[in-house]
Formats: sequence, C-alpha cells, structure tokens
Amino acid sequence: MSNKLPTLRQFQERFTTEDACLDHLMVTRYGLRHSCAKCHRDAKFHRVKARRCYECDFCGAQVYPTAGTPFEATRTSLRDWFTVMFLFTSSRNGVSAKEVQRTIGVTYKTAWRMCNLIRQYMGYVDGDNTLGGKGGGIVEVDKAFFGGVDRRGFDDKAVVFGAIERGGEVVTQVIGSRKARHVMPAILKWVQQGSRVASDEALAFNEIGENGYRHGTVNHSAKQYVSGEVHTNNIEAFWSHVKRSMCGTYVSVSKKWLQTYLWEFEFRQNLRREPHLMIDLLLKSFPRPVGK
Repeated sequence: MSNKLPTLRQFQERFTTEDACLDHLMVTRYGLRHSCAKCHRDAKFHRVKARRCYECDFCGAQVYPTAGTPFEATRTSLRDWFTVMFLFTSSRNGVSAKEVQRTIGVTYKTAWRMCNLIRQYMGYVDGDNTLGGKGGGIVEVDKAFFGGVDRRGFDDKAVVFGAIERGGEVVTQVIGSRKARHVMPAILKWVQQGSRVASDEALAFNEIGENGYRHGTVNHSAKQYVSGEVHTNNIEAFWSHVKRSMCGTYVSVSKKWLQTYLWEFEFRQNLRREPHLMIDLLLKSFPRPVGK
C-alpha cells in the first residue's frame, strides 16, 4: 500500500456531503450500534433532521457526535473543518489563518479559531510518549529561542526545550528560562533514565550525567559538531525547519500560543515516514464519549 498522502480531490470524494462527515463522526465515536445511556438497551441511532445529532430508536435519547471535539459549538460546515485538517497534514510548512480564510471563505476570526483548535487537537493525537530508554536510540537535547526584543529593548525571547530520539519521535516544551532549573525538569519528564543523551556544552546540561543518563557533548563554540556518535544534528535540523516555516508562513507567533504551533510541527515530524496516516489519525482519534 502506498504511503503517499491522498490528493485533495481523493479526500473530498470520501466526504462529499455534510451528512457524510457527521456519519463518519458518529460511527467513529459511537459505532453503528451502542448501549443507550438513557434506556440502557443496545440500540441503533437514527439521524435527526436539521440537527447534528442522532436519536435512540427505543427511547428517543439524543447524542451529539461533535461534542468533545474541535467541532463542538460551531456553525462552520464539517466539510470545511475536514478540509482544513487535510491542509494541515498536506503542508510541510504550516497553514496560516489567512490561507484558511481564502480557501473556505470564512472570516479571519473563524479561520484563526479553527487553526488554533486543530493545533491543540494535533497535540492531543500525537500524545506524550517519553524518549529513549536502555534499549532506545540516542536522544539529542537542545534549547531554541523564538521571538526577539520588546519595544523597550528587553529580551523577549521564548525558550523552548526540544528532544529527539534518533529513528524515533521529537518532543518540545516551552520552558521558563535557559537555566538548568527549567531545563533539567523537562529532560527528566521526557527522556527515560538510562538513555544515552547528546547535547552541546551549555551550562544547563551539566547535570545530565548526574541524573542517571549516559551523557556525551559536542563543543559548538570550538566548531566541534560531531564526536563519534555524539552530535545534535537532528534536533538542530528540526529547529531550523520550524523557524523557517514560522517566519515564512506565520510571520509572528505569540508566546501564549507558541506551544500549539510546536505541537503542529511535532505531529508532522513524528509521522513523516507514514504521511498517509496523518489525516486518518486526525479523523479517528477523537476522545471517547464518557461511559464508552
């Protein structure tokens, strides 16, 4: 089976109508039949005309497939939502709210909200897996700085911790500062103890070897970028791609929402070898309804 992304036309042929999108949500979240929460009978639910809900054949209890998803409490077409999610998976460099506004014909405010909720959902789907371990690959850790100076000239950069396992996944976390008191908790959270860890010689990484990791460093200030198996080329390449994309697509990203943009890039990076799964995961990974 091909691991290429479907084309936009192929994707739209799967969801030709609003009803097809809602039926997909219903089947994905509840199944063709399920136990009714009100009458407790194994029931088939039928669509309620002109509403985004389905009704129990026995007692008339209603369920809303969009509840608990990014599509809850929105009047925007589900076909438009699905199309924007497809755009997020088919682009390497991100999708701006302006592009969404032009593509589906909504207001900028609606487009921005859609993009924001989809990025948060991509972070949920990607999950919180830890990296490394005694049998895992070398984990490269690094810090990146996003932003510039504020109007008064004070440093206003956001500090982001990043770690990538060779042959595996990447994780990012916005942290309070470049100091060890913020960097080390992030390492302990995301990297399993016993892992082989590679970093540069920044002072914030000095305590890695004292916390149950096998630590190797390269001295970038002396133009040393590889020392045997020790290097940070993979995480540096990830930062480079993220920064180029943000400058080219988003122009400016606030500290408040920076983590959501990073989740977007994490999602695509972690599924880079299986791009055909991206859109299907987004369309099938909705939180299960309570009691299901």
